[in-house]
Amino acid sequence: MRGRDEDTGEFHSASRSEQRRAALDVLSLAHVLVDKSEAELGKLPMDDALRAHVRDAARITSPIARKRAVAFLAKQMRKEDDEALDAIRDALDANSEGSRRQVALMHRAESWRTRLLEGGDDALAAFIDENPAADRQRLRQLVRNAQDEAKRNKPPRAFRELYREILAAAKGVSSVDDEMAFDDDAGDEGGDA
Repeated sequence: MRGRDEDTGEFHSASRSEQRRAALDVLSLAHVLVDKSEAELGKLPMDDALRAHVRDAARITSPIARKRAVAFLAKQMRKEDDEALDAIRDALDANSEGSRRQVALMHRAESWRTRLLEGGDDALAAFIDENPAADRQRLRQLVRNAQDEAKRNKPPRAFRELYREILAAAKGVSSVDDEMAFDDDAGDEGGDA
């Protein structure tokens, strides 16, 4: 039984319902952690023992056994202090916000690519107005090459390069200087072919 403070009338501890809600919240966090990749887990602020429990639970593929392993992981997580769990939640929220921004930027680059291919010099002038550091000559050449590729049914090399150039201009970096950064993003344009 929880008991009450005789002076204030407040309860000494949380009710069973509050404890259950907190436990279910930790369980849902455990499910999220198990679904993360090794690289994503490496970015989260957690101790090595908890990271090992997450890896163990993620390795299990049988649904029933995985459910038990995630429940055990949640039990281990409940032993952590609230600040540690809040730090993990904050890191997950920050990562999801960053990925939403990245996806929005990629959609915007795709939209500009379509607009440049269909709009001609007016669209190019609008893009340059919005991104003054962009290389007008390079963009114009890539637009011409991409249109030529489409007419000839050639592989979309310039089409993809135009996307990378637009994305670089939107990020405010030079695509020549940061070409290595975009090699990592090659999978992001998989639907462009």
